Amino acid sequence: MSTDPQAAVPYRYADGDLDCHGELYRPAGAANGRAVLVVHEADGIGGNVRRHSQRLAELGYLVLAADMHGGGRVLDGAAMHAALDRFRTDPDLLRGRVRAGLDALAAASGLPAERLAAIGYCFGGFAVLELARSGAPLAAVGSFHGLLTTRRPAAPEVDAARIAVFTGARDPLVPPDDVAGFQAEMMRAGADWQMSIYGRALHSFTNVDVDGLDDARMAYDRRAHEHSWAALLAFLDDALR
Repeated sequence: MSTDPQAAVPYRYADGDLDCHGELYRPAGAANGRAVLVVHEADGIGGNVRRHSQRLAELGYLVLAADMHGGGRVLDGAAMHAALDRFRTDPDLLRGRVRAGLDALAAASGLPAERLAAIGYCFGGFAVLELARSGAPLAAVGSFHGLLTTRRPAAPEVDAARIAVFTGARDPLVPPDDVAGFQAEMMRAGADWQMSIYGRALHSFTNVDVDGLDDARMAYDRRAHEHSWAALLAFLDDALR
């Protein structure tokens, strides 16, 4: 896996008056005719998003790492929590912001909706589920340890993207009641969805950096990470035919 920071180039786009500073990863070799939006964790674009974006680019995908806070900002503390609270309480804001990233990906790639996907981590996993619920024009979304609750559940009349969820059974931010509620929501909506639950995994199980945060709610889990990544690639192969 490449760790060359030059693998990405800045990519500016806008959500209304907000200037967003994404990162574009072009295929490392032959392009596979597919493109993926990658949505960051709560703070902003960081190492976990960059590593996974590079891995996708090495497989031939065009990848755009979205900027959800604007200006390429990486937030922490009270500013980060305030931004998350605003997104969680305002579905229109969240859906519009992530849709701006999807539109930028479509413009950069020149590909039709059936060749576009979005994946996200933690907050990003929540964001891409909202993108699917909104009926945005893309084929598939993958959510890694993202929140599953919503203020605006998926409706049966919405032509939603196919959905894959990867979550940890021990994740205190995604308790069993939320898992059951999400499953019921998807069934009511008639969505095309799947879920993988990893029995020993906590929150942020795909991120090798979280063990340094000294937060008992989260930990890296190599097996869950490797299995969920392989499952995502198989899902994308099937969804983006």
